[in-house]
Amino acid sequence: MSTAKLMDLRNYLHSTLSLEDIVWLVEELKKYVREDSKPKPYTIEELHARIAQSERDFEEGRFYTDAEVFSDLNN
Repeated sequence: MSTAKLMDLRNYLHSTLSLEDIVWLVEELKKYVREDSKPKPYTIEELHARIAQSERDFEEGRFYTDAEVFSDLNN
């Protein structure tokens, strides 16, 4: 949604809702944003797939040693 349309919506809500209703809506939207920003847990299948990929990466030499990681962190 464009900024202009969002501003129109805000102005419409401001002109039609009471202060109490606006406060309620703000609190409800905050809950929605907090819930949406929580990390989603992996499924067992996703975990197994990630482990399998990591094992393939290791076998094919796609990994960093501790020294390489710490060297990159210090630079």
